[in-house]
Amino acid sequence: MVDVRGKWALITGASRGVGYETAVFMAKQGCNLILHSRDLEHTKKVEQEVLALGVEAYCVQAELANHNEVVAMLNEIDARGTQVDIVFNNAAVQIAYRTDFWNTPIEDYEMSFRINFIAIATVCHHFIPGMIERGFGRVINTTSGIRNEPEQAGYAASKAALDKFTKDLASRLEGTNVLLNLTDPGWCRTDLGGPHAHHDVKTVVPGIAVGAFVDDRKSGRFLPAQHFAGMTLEAAVAEAEKIVASPYTI
Repeated sequence: MVDVRGKWALITGASRGVGYETAVFMAKQGCNLILHSRDLEHTKKVEQEVLALGVEAYCVQAELANHNEVVAMLNEIDARGTQVDIVFNNAAVQIAYRTDFWNTPIEDYEMSFRINFIAIATVCHHFIPGMIERGFGRVINTTSGIRNEPEQAGYAASKAALDKFTKDLASRLEGTNVLLNLTDPGWCRTDLGGPHAHHDVKTVVPGIAVGAFVDDRKSGRFLPAQHFAGMTLEAAVAEAEKIVASPYTI
């Protein structure tokens, strides 16, 4: 199992929900954190909480729908000299629930793809080459198990693109110690999931983070967080390493 003490992780969408739970969990394991949100004010609370746990941390901001802001955020991290070892691409947007799905506006697709796919691809392209050079990296892309709901077509299509991108890119990491995997938090009671979702958001750990700790040099896995709910981290890692990656399905 990977020891993350002293390593640096970037968590997008760290101010609330799944991103917040991931940040606190990783800090408890001794991991230093770069906490992203759209506004620095949003991550002040979680920054103070993780600093109190004895790790280093700082906040960055970017509207992920704006490619220039994403690039500026990545350049800021580089300028600080931070060696990013782990990335949790958690932030996402779920535009709307369109009961009249035949008239889904094009804006649903455009915004969903900018945030849920293009921003993540940009982050992966930026950090993974350096991880390969250094001989270590873990990237966890958050997908969704949603299916057969054209009412959420923009969101679902962007996540499907992310799945394909992740699986294809993972095939180029074979033999390295850089692991690229997918995770799904399940339907959780968050601002995105709503109050009627099945799971308390705290159930996402350790499963949402387990991809940072697997240590068998295998990528392209789908790691459903709820499958690991209630496990110790050690048990979750052992269970995750039993999962076999499949190229084009999750």
